Amino acid sequence: MADIVYPIGDSLYLNITNRCTNQCPFCIRYKSRKFNQKYSLWLDREPEADELLKAIGDPKQYKQVVFCGYGEPLIRLELVKEVSAKLKSKFGANIRIDTNGTANLFWGRNILPGLKGLVDSLSISLDADNEEAYEKACHPIFGGKSYSAVLDFIKEAKKYIPEVEASVVDLPTVDLARSKKIAQELGVKFRVRPYYEDQYLR
Repeated sequence: MADIVYPIGDSLYLNITNRCTNQCPFCIRYKSRKFNQKYSLWLDREPEADELLKAIGDPKQYKQVVFCGYGEPLIRLELVKEVSAKLKSKFGANIRIDTNGTANLFWGRNILPGLKGLVDSLSISLDADNEEAYEKACHPIFGGKSYSAVLDFIKEAKKYIPEVEASVVDLPTVDLARSKKIAQELGVKFRVRPYYEDQYLR
């Protein structure tokens, strides 16, 4: 049975879907069905809100609760909103979403206003400094319009989410300096995510 919640450091991560709008070859999902050789994250089925909340229990021991896992969490937008609302109202939990920033493309609308007051921070995967490099690195299902959509998503997120960061994976193909400059131009924080051959930390 897959793990639908898993702790890393002082954070509790929520694993809610295998589905993703990108097919990044550097992602651990293409290397292993387990994270850290400990947590089995490939889902046989997607968890419902009630079973996720039961698995979380009292999250007060954690600094934050993070929607992440092996897929793109905002594909399950309504579940994210429902679980976040309940964790906020009952425990005052700090909520973060790790996302590839293509949710508005997926849903065909701006989903960010609906996250206001429910989500404290967004970590958005930039992963390249131009459209061509992004397509080569991430193999997005939406093709050439994906990179500009991610940039727009980052800019729009600042209107509704208190803390927004753009991140990239530390790979030889990524121009870290240029990516950092793009994040600065967008007015958000910048983070380099470590890459390991045997595990990929998002």
